Amino acid sequence: MIDRDNSTSLGLLWLRVLCGAGIAVHGYQKIFGGNMPAFIESVGKMGFPLPEVFAWLAAGSEFVGGLLLILGLATRVAAFFVFLTMTVAAFVAHAGDPISSKELALAYFAMSACLALTGAGSISLDALIADRPPKAARTPPGASG
Repeated sequence: MIDRDNSTSLGLLWLRVLCGAGIAVHGYQKIFGGNMPAFIESVGKMGFPLPEVFAWLAAGSEFVGGLLLILGLATRVAAFFVFLTMTVAAFVAHAGDPISSKELALAYFAMSACLALTGAGSISLDALIADRPPKAARTPPGASG
């Protein structure tokens, strides 16, 4: 039977994987799909100083942040950077657009905000790392303790 803790962990896993995979694809397309020149230009048109730097940071936030979300590693930090990137996408890049043009950015905005607030859940590398005792507290193999 699935109790509340297990269903929450499964829900967060599902949210992380779908949000992470989707946003990572967008970052991948920008970085490896030949879309960076156009993206840099659009970042410059938004008024950002050093558009090359901000474009690469945004694309990296999407790609690397998405991969980290899938793994549940540094989840709150990765989700926060995705959230920042999607804030700009939804409210700056698509500010004058109809809702249908900004709804995907708003969906990633909402999902990443949830993950930044909740963390990865128990089915994640974050949880695995947090459950490990510090090195000094570990008992060496073969030793009794």
